[in-house]
Amino acid sequence: MNKPKYTLRISQQLHLKLKYMATFNGRSKNKEIEVAIKRYIKDFEMLHGNIEIDNDIDE
Repeated sequence: MNKPKYTLRISQQLHLKLKYMATFNGRSKNKEIEVAIKRYIKDFEMLHGNIEIDNDIDE
């Protein structure tokens, strides 16, 4: 699957905390960010309803 790439700019403090959390959870930093985004979207959709997207877009 061809996944889109996204450059994220964050403070050094956030980066170090992310690194700590990823190591603690046995994940890469990238996977830790993906898990956090999925949780954020789930919370958003619980409050505001499902976000409809084009079915042709790869997940």
